[in-house]
Amino acid sequence: MTPLAGVGLAAGVSAAVGALGAASVVAVGRRRPAVAALLAPLVVVASVAAGVYASARAMFLSEADSATVLWLLLATVPVALGVGAALGVRTHRLTAERTAALAARERDREVEERRRELVAWVSHDLRTPLAAVRALTEAMEDQVTSPADAAAGILAENRRMTDMVDDLLALSRLQSATFRLRREPTDVGDLASDALAAATPVAQAAGVRLTGEVTEQVVAVVDACEASRALGNLIGNAVRHTGAGGTVCVQVTTGGTGTGPTAVVHVTDGCGGISEADLSRVFEAGWRGTAARTPGSGGAGIGLSIVRSVAEAHGGSVTVRNTTLPDGGRGCRFTLTLPR
Repeated sequence: MTPLAGVGLAAGVSAAVGALGAASVVAVGRRRPAVAALLAPLVVVASVAAGVYASARAMFLSEADSATVLWLLLATVPVALGVGAALGVRTHRLTAERTAALAARERDREVEERRRELVAWVSHDLRTPLAAVRALTEAMEDQVTSPADAAAGILAENRRMTDMVDDLLALSRLQSATFRLRREPTDVGDLASDALAAATPVAQAAGVRLTGEVTEQVVAVVDACEASRALGNLIGNAVRHTGAGGTVCVQVTTGGTGTGPTAVVHVTDGCGGISEADLSRVFEAGWRGTAARTPGSGGAGIGLSIVRSVAEAHGGSVTVRNTTLPDGGRGCRFTLTLPR
């Protein structure tokens, strides 16, 4: 065989092996880019070795000489592995950084979208008490209502606006990177009793019956102020969404997870249930489950979001599910879990 023919044979064999190896690298790269980067230098060595060995055999070199040439080429495999490993590590790092950047960008987009929704909803809700204050003031000026009645109405609307602002400040503080809990041993049953007592006047005015049950003394190392806020929001939310004649039941008990014992508070209401598609959105700030806003229900629509923030700050959780009530009606059961 002439030298030119040998070169052609070597090029053909190398191209065939290289094409096959390149196809394999591309296929692997779709799923494992780092592995593909490791294999790429080996494909180059294999294609060159195949071409040289094929041309050597075609030129009738002895078996020993052909083997020597092949072993010399294979001696470059460790170098190829080293280069491939370096490329693989770099590719893995770049892939991880890209994935993290995309995830961060998506989180930022979601946070910004929720922030815009919250601002829009709160702005909408604040218009209602402001409009009521203006109407009461004008009615008093026109002597349509007495100053005492107007003052009482203005004070009530002022309390509503104050509650909205307090909720916004609480949520902002809980989500701040500098927020720190003031943990101390606390009887969760006592916190639930205090929250029930505070909600009793509102419940009585709405015709809702409140019941509480503490199966055993439950002491947890929590921030009493924040835990009390979370329980108050859960019970207040349950009262607002339970119709007259309904019952809100609060149960305090213990539980256990893989991370240790927990304090568990169940709050069951008679809201009629929530669609399964909406259950995952219940704890989003500003979300109320209907297209029409209902400012008259009170608050800025972030009470349950505060509950979730309090639970997560403690390393706990809060969940909700639909349940069937003893009377056959439908309701929701919220479960707040705090590590003890």
